[in-house]
Amino acid sequence: MSALTFTLKISPVQRVDCSPLTPEQLNGKTAAEIAALPLWSGKRQLRVDELFDISRMGDDGGDDDSEDSNDDHIVFLNSSAHLDRIGQGMRSGRITVHGDAGDYLGLELRGGTLELHGNAGHFAACAMSAGMLHIHGNSGDYLGAGLVGERKGMRGGTVLVTGNVGDRAGDQMRRGLMLIEGDAGDYCASRMLAGTLGVLGKVGRYTGYGMRRGTLLLTQTPLLHATLADCGTHTLPFLNLMFKSLRGLPSRYAQLDQNRVRRYAGDIANQGTGEILVLLPP
Repeated sequence: MSALTFTLKISPVQRVDCSPLTPEQLNGKTAAEIAALPLWSGKRQLRVDELFDISRMGDDGGDDDSEDSNDDHIVFLNSSAHLDRIGQGMRSGRITVHGDAGDYLGLELRGGTLELHGNAGHFAACAMSAGMLHIHGNSGDYLGAGLVGERKGMRGGTVLVTGNVGDRAGDQMRRGLMLIEGDAGDYCASRMLAGTLGVLGKVGRYTGYGMRRGTLLLTQTPLLHATLADCGTHTLPFLNLMFKSLRGLPSRYAQLDQNRVRRYAGDIANQGTGEILVLLPP
């Protein structure tokens, strides 16, 4: 088997919309048809082969011209922060990106696996509903948030980030699992509706601002604003079950095994049934 590989051969001046390059949209197309697909870049369209060298890479890293090639696995090499909307709306298959990615990585992701070996721009996993997004690097603002004008953000699936994230991570998050191994910026879990969001590093100001429901799992006590209520320390056996369910993930969260926390409820100015759990040393 092989992966359909797009190697960026020029540095785009304008941002490029890569949303047409997903497994379901490319399956069944010939190499010539894929090369001729138009990609929006600013106010004009570019052919795929103007931006990328297209090949099929085998499991050994070499070119594969075999007849059993398929497009269920797509690889971007030498990727750039100017490449937006990689994996938009993907329902199945796998996309692997080597290099940085632009804004809206995994926008409306509905299935499959999207893996980035680099840094992502803003609005990664925006309106995601299923599948897995794994970022081996940093991500910008509004990770897992909602589209502009919508009242719900991430609706399902799993997001793993090995680095840091910007402001408003999990804004209006409705369902799913988001695990951040580094630091998070201001307004983490703002207006959160449900789901689970974890941060192993530090968080910025106004954590949980406007939070309605859901669980924010931290390892360091945040700077508390006035409408978060301190509920004291607790032993929560359900955390053992949750951490057990994370054992198979390629993440530092797979090593956690604690159930003693300090619990904060809030935002009490917005129904107040959300919770912030700060893990205590065993």
